[in-house]
Amino acid sequence: MPPTFPASPSPSLFSAALPSRDSVVAALRAAGCVFAEDEAELLLSAAGTAAELTALVDRRVTGLPLELVLGWAEFRGLHIAVAPGVFVPRRRTEFLVSEALAHAPHATVVVDLCCGSGAVGAGLAAALDRPEVHAADVDPAAVRCARGNLAGVGGRVYAGDLFDALPEALRGRVDILAANVPYVPTDEVALLPAEAREHEPLVALDGGADGLDVLRRVAAAAPRWLAPGGCLLVETSERQAPAAVDAFRRAGLTTRLAVCEELYAHVVIGVGG
Repeated sequence: MPPTFPASPSPSLFSAALPSRDSVVAALRAAGCVFAEDEAELLLSAAGTAAELTALVDRRVTGLPLELVLGWAEFRGLHIAVAPGVFVPRRRTEFLVSEALAHAPHATVVVDLCCGSGAVGAGLAAALDRPEVHAADVDPAAVRCARGNLAGVGGRVYAGDLFDALPEALRGRVDILAANVPYVPTDEVALLPAEAREHEPLVALDGGADGLDVLRRVAAAAPRWLAPGGCLLVETSERQAPAAVDAFRRAGLTTRLAVCEELYAHVVIGVGG
């Protein structure tokens, strides 16, 4: 994901400059974008005219996340549409998808809970053989976004609180239940990078006092929805992992922790009976 950058320069920083690759890189560097060259290539590709390029760069240097400037985020090689007010999928969450596929390479029923943009569901659908895809989120903006991203795979997206949003017919049938729950402790939300604090919904970030409120609710109810041998996967932090594993085990799931050092990703995996 693009790094957080310090106080933004004036929007006019780039406007007066010639919209060449070098001037784009210079404007992004001045705004504190560590990967200025990579971002410049994406912005140049997205702009059809010099005026469009100027507008895109101005939006980026004033602090708008790159994904919202472009209108999409890359996730497992897919372009996932994102919209203002919707959680932007992180590259580390690709590890959750990889672990799900490793456990259930022939899954036929997939649920993306706390789906946000629907990136996890889309990633699973792209790798599986025409699975039945369901997704749910409590945020109406996320539901609208996910419906667009999952329409091409026939995904059905529901609005509501966790399992309450899902049709009863899914009980006992889910092979992969992926839940990218919010897991930032309430007192630490203010410490998040500005791009997250200012542009992403609080409901997608705040996981309660210790960050595990939603995770515990998901783990407790998941066994009733999983097919025999089906798996629940939830992303968490290194510090929270032991408590998250304990919550899964208390729910009766056979549990393990998977870690990807490269992506700094920690995924708790629970298998139903």
